[in-house]
Amino acid sequence: MKQLKIEAVIFDMDGLMFDSETISFACWKTAAAKYGYQVTEELFLQTLGQTVKMCQAIYAEHFGEDFPFEAAKDERFRLGAEYIHTNPVPIKDGLLDLLVYLKNHHYKTAVATSSPRENALPLIDKAGVRSFFDDIVCGDEISRSKPDPEIFLTAALKLGASPERCMVLEDSESGIIAASRAGMKPVLIPDLKDASAEVKQLTFRQLKSLRQVVQIFEESADV
Repeated sequence: MKQLKIEAVIFDMDGLMFDSETISFACWKTAAAKYGYQVTEELFLQTLGQTVKMCQAIYAEHFGEDFPFEAAKDERFRLGAEYIHTNPVPIKDGLLDLLVYLKNHHYKTAVATSSPRENALPLIDKAGVRSFFDDIVCGDEISRSKPDPEIFLTAALKLGASPERCMVLEDSESGIIAASRAGMKPVLIPDLKDASAEVKQLTFRQLKSLRQVVQIFEESADV
């Protein structure tokens, strides 16, 4: 078995660690409807993996410049925070076991999420997984949204890991493209939307759940 030379694993958050994109879609629909707009699933899927700034551009292109993005965004975040406050964090199957495995085997780990820090940290903290990560990079700390590789390269820099020795776990097409452009090993675990054939060709592996990630390391001599 060829040695898998990985020293760091970088996690996307929404749709990968947590089943939060379903919640986000429901919140966006409710928030937009308050102002007389309809957010369809097709439109919402275009925003997956994007920073707030890029989401604003997507909604403006679809609805026009009159769409009250800031007000709708604030309402969406209020609804999301209310849901998380009154419900358990919907953790994806296999996340906790994978984090324990990586910690026990001394891999560096980071979260690289397009969500702003004020929204990401409460989720991570309530899920009880913050201590498993060496660093967290959020969407409001970078200037370019996925599929630009900036967020993953920033995470690698913070971890002190070379890009070619980083594995990225992602559920979105834009995230897979970004990881590939960063020179990392992208692992695709689809959530609401499967990736196109072209994007799948960029992946190192394609899995059904986080529970299968450990198998990649177990099959390698680099454990």
